[in-house]
Amino acid sequence: MLKSITLLALMIALGIGASNSASAQVKGYLRVLVVSTEDVPRYVHELDNGRRILKRLGISVQTRVWHATFAGPEAGSVVVTQEYNNFAAFADAVSKTGADAEYSQWIMSLDKIRKIASDSLYQEL
Repeated sequence: MLKSITLLALMIALGIGASNSASAQVKGYLRVLVVSTEDVPRYVHELDNGRRILKRLGISVQTRVWHATFAGPEAGSVVVTQEYNNFAAFADAVSKTGADAEYSQWIMSLDKIRKIASDSLYQEL
């Protein structure tokens, strides 16, 4: 009887763990960069070059660019969002971009036209 109860408790615990890990895998991740730039059209154009590099690397990410309008002291800022399907996709992107010379050069060129105010990663609830 004790063996049956122990086995049942173990099965329930494993079921809960599997359920939690399955739901964790479907949670999206959003990287949010707030930047300041004097030349928004040029910056947006440069982001298109970055999209091309990410595509070449096989990175699946939805990149969007926003202009802060009703944002208090942050009005006028440019916000770039990158939507990843899960943390594994984000980690894969970090690994691939970190090892790519063209991507590294592209990032260095961006540093000449923008200043990052913040860089955050958000997990979907």
